[in-house]
Amino acid sequence: MVKIGVYIKAELENVTDLQPVPDFEWHFKIECSSCHETDENWITMNAQDEFDVSGSKATANLVMKCKFCRREASASFSGPFGSYEIEQVNKFVKMAVLDCRGLEPVGFDPRAGWTALGAESGTKFDDIDLTEGDWADYDEKAGEPVGISNIESNFRKEK
Repeated sequence: MVKIGVYIKAELENVTDLQPVPDFEWHFKIECSSCHETDENWITMNAQDEFDVSGSKATANLVMKCKFCRREASASFSGPFGSYEIEQVNKFVKMAVLDCRGLEPVGFDPRAGWTALGAESGTKFDDIDLTEGDWADYDEKAGEPVGISNIESNFRKEK
């Protein structure tokens, strides 16, 4: 089992506490640890899903067979999800940890399902969609524009 941290970096304009909603659909590109082939499709994973792992009593949030070598692989979220604060702008911040067996994430697409708070007003912004790579709105309470842009991600092995 390998623990992999999912890290993001972004520019936040007048918002803070960027985080996924509880039933967030995570979208990953996956590489098989056995044959080292990468599936060209985005694989969806949700912390609220639970599937049986073949040949054991264990369950995981994602169970799949590699379409190249047909080996079964699984992954589960470990621990709480992170939050990206305005003070952390342009630094990579850990948003999730995956316990991986037989696979490793090699790409992340943030898509829709994020929330954030107005940095000055505390206004809650729900249903933030990062599919296009950025998001913009207006904070009525603070009287200023808000936005998220230049999103990047990477993965790190965790201890």
